[in-house]
Amino acid sequence: MGLMTNVESARLKVGMEIHVELRTRTKMFTRVGSPAHPDYAAAQPNTLIDPLVLGLPGSLPVPNRQAVELSMLVGLALGCTIATRTRWDRKSYFYPDLPKNYQISQYDRPLAEDGFFEIPMAGGRKHVRIRRAHLEEDAGKNIHDTPGCTLVDLNRAGTPLLEIVTEPDLCSADEAYAFCTELQRLVTYLGVSEGNMQKGQMRFEPNVNLAITHEGREYRTPISEIKNLNSFRAIRGAVAYETKRQLEAWREDHDYVLGRRPNENRGWNDDRGVTEFQRPKEAAQDYRYFPDPDLPAVEISDEVLEAARALVPELPIARRARLQRDHGICEADAETIVADRATAETFDLVIEAGGPPAVVVKQFVNVWLKLANERAKTIGDLGVSAEGMARLARMTHGGAINKTAANRIAAEMVTVDDTPEALAARLGLLQERDETATAKWVDEALAANESAVADATGNPKKAKAAIGFLRGQVMKCSGGKADPRLAGELIERRLAELRGKD
Repeated sequence: MGLMTNVESARLKVGMEIHVELRTRTKMFTRVGSPAHPDYAAAQPNTLIDPLVLGLPGSLPVPNRQAVELSMLVGLALGCTIATRTRWDRKSYFYPDLPKNYQISQYDRPLAEDGFFEIPMAGGRKHVRIRRAHLEEDAGKNIHDTPGCTLVDLNRAGTPLLEIVTEPDLCSADEAYAFCTELQRLVTYLGVSEGNMQKGQMRFEPNVNLAITHEGREYRTPISEIKNLNSFRAIRGAVAYETKRQLEAWREDHDYVLGRRPNENRGWNDDRGVTEFQRPKEAAQDYRYFPDPDLPAVEISDEVLEAARALVPELPIARRARLQRDHGICEADAETIVADRATAETFDLVIEAGGPPAVVVKQFVNVWLKLANERAKTIGDLGVSAEGMARLARMTHGGAINKTAANRIAAEMVTVDDTPEALAARLGLLQERDETATAKWVDEALAANESAVADATGNPKKAKAAIGFLRGQVMKCSGGKADPRLAGELIERRLAELRGKD
């Protein structure tokens, strides 16, 4: 509330610039390997270079077709219009991590524009307009760890980079956080990028300013672009801090408005929790764009566009909503299943193969996910067939095996190519549903645990826990073969008999 003193309203306006390194094997305009691809991610500094990366005279660029196709995929997923003709422009670049002193980018004819991205928020969805998504080459990396000098690693220079630009539709730090998390899920889901923020494969730059209403007039603060944020926590913290900083700056100086004070590039100091001034923000005229004379325009035919459209899968937000709607899955479990595309597709195949949805969900979240995490894999990469998973779920649902047995069989299925039925029989895990045999185990468990029986029959405060303990003892006596439901019924029957005798 303190922020609103002497201010009728202060509306936060946040537009995002997002840089996504595309997972192509080679760089944007040359055949040298790209560090965004796993094959080259561990390369030593300044080894992924060639005459083009070094800006040597006579070297000529050739566009990477795969980078264009992956960018089209993102554009279509964001509801953008894909250009039938787009071109490359040169953007003046002032820093040593691009030796040729310009960046090949796209200016007035981007590959994709006029899209939108809807993100789930409490109470509904937030509609965020996408202004454009254009292709360019990444710069290298300046390293400031050595006292007295700056080192330059050019491995990243020339990596295909998709820049996504939104309209200033985000209105809070929480909305910015939600937008960025959902966008990262989208690009990894599409398979266009690993989206690892710590490795710089996805970098977020919020453009923040305020619309302040005071005494019937509106004041717009200068725009601060917070550069190269590489964690969702930093995004939320930087936007929240910048909101407070700009309001305080305007309170101290009512000329702190667009046109009278310059826009700024700022960095985020994670240790101090503040943004820090870096330099005035460049405008389009500072970059002196002009068409690149070495590169022809890119023509995109209807056939190429339709082929790309056919590759767009069901997207994460829509898939989560469908799983919750069709199978009654809670939001948290839907999030877990949909976090990885191969896992989500495997889940659908398991349901199609006849797996009971309620059991399949529990086994995915509690059994298969645990096995996957132990192996640093996803469920989709465990190598267990959807048919095998469905059969295990049906066995569990039908009572042929209990949950403990299902866990053990699942672990075997990861390493042994066999059916869950065959594994259950070989491991002696098929559940015993014979009432006579189960009654014998019940009598054995009750006879060995007289104090628990006494609590179950005569101590109301301890009865529930005692009955649970006795059920566990029956399972122990049976070697895990007893049907827990039948065992529970027989325990209750025997305890009732004992109470009647009392």
